[in-house]
Amino acid sequence: QVQLVESGGGLVQAGGSLRLSCAASGRTVSRYAMGWFRQAPGKERDFVARIWSGGLTYYADSVKGRFTISRDNAKNTVYLQMNSLKPEDTAVYYCGADYTAGSYKYWGQGTQVTVSS
Repeated sequence: QVQLVESGGGLVQAGGSLRLSCAASGRTVSRYAMGWFRQAPGKERDFVARIWSGGLTYYADSVKGRFTISRDNAKNTVYLQMNSLKPEDTAVYYCGADYTAGSYKYWGQGTQVTVSS
């Protein structure tokens, strides 16, 4: 089993930055594809970014050029650097691990990001 704990969320003004962390425990996640998703109130959970075990990354069009996903295998942690934040980025951000057959096997509890205008 893998446990994921997200942190780093908070309140920030539009144009600001935040870095989210997703710390994994229970098993090393270095071999897994990891991802970030977000869910705004009343909306479905949307894909944000993914990083494969080899470091290849993939982003949703809405965050491309503003967000960067990275991983530190020594710390068993995945990050999401978010720059130039917009009010529409406000959501609960979730981390997922072990992307297989189109879905993630493990999820964290989420961290709230609120961007004020």
